[in-house]
This record gives sequence, structure tokens and C-alpha cells, in this order.
Amino acid sequence: MYRGADGSMKQLWAPWRMTYIETGDKKDTGCIFCEKAAEHKDRKNLILHRSERCFVLMNLYPYNNGHLMIAPYVHVPSIEELDVLTLTDLMTTAQQCLAALHGAMHPHGFNMGINQGTTAGAGIADHVHMHVVPRWNGDTNFMPVLADTKVMPDFLANTYRQIKAHWPKSQETPAKS
Repeated sequence: MYRGADGSMKQLWAPWRMTYIETGDKKDTGCIFCEKAAEHKDRKNLILHRSERCFVLMNLYPYNNGHLMIAPYVHVPSIEELDVLTLTDLMTTAQQCLAALHGAMHPHGFNMGINQGTTAGAGIADHVHMHVVPRWNGDTNFMPVLADTKVMPDFLANTYRQIKAHWPKSQETPAKS
């Protein structure tokens, strides 16, 4: 609840967050990246793309609409343990993510990064992965500051369809002109 400009009480409705609230403190016994990759239920698991050494999936608890994660198939905690071919595939896949997100959502910029280790903010520290978060001018508002809440304007399934439709057709993504 918050007060609107006219002083009246307003209510935000975000029922999808209940899953996060109910399971937030419960840790799965396995690795979510290894489990999702092995299931081969890509649409159900919101896996957008599989390359030879990495795969792309949507974050169930995104920082912003279109928040993607790129994970190698190999289960290691650090990029220091990835071979050169996997590192190259990770970055090539990141380039494809940017192309798909540009086509689907027209963001003004991106945050991209790897939180390596719990101290650095990694929620899943045992399986290294890269975050790709599209950003728009003015995409932050009072909710994260005052209510510690991020309001997502679209359902994950809709965002999945948008991004999937704009995924580059070839394995190579041309440099942005």
C-alpha cells in the first residue's frame, strides 16, 4: 500500500511474487542450472537458447523485464575454471542476448555481470553464470527505494515469447551498426 498524489491509499497487485516469498528461504538440494539444463523442457524452464557450451534462461525473480542469465553446462563456481572455448561461447551468447533484447524490448542500455562468490552477491555461488539486465531511462521509481519492492510490468511468459521471437537466426551475431 502507498499513498497516491491525491493522498488516497493505493494498492499494488503482484501475485507472482508469492512464489518467491514462499520459497525464498528454502534452498533446493541441487543446482538449478544443472537441473534445468538436464530436463530439456525449455519452454517450461524459460530457456531461450542452447549453444554448444552454454544456455540462456530467464530469471524467475528478475531485476527488470527481460533479465536473462547465461550459464555454462559445466558446473564450476568461477570463470577461472572455464576453458577458453566455454568463455568464448559465454561472450558470443551474451552478444546474441543483446541482439534479441534490442529487437524485442528496445532497451536504452544494459547491466551485465558475474557475481562470483556469495560475498559478491551470487545467489547461486557454486555454478558461475552471467546476468544480462536490460535498462531503460527512468526505469527506477519510488517502489525499490521506499518499499524495497520492484514492480514488473509484464508476465514472464509474455517476455519469453517476445525475446524468443527476436533471437538471432544464425549462431553468429553481426556487430551492431
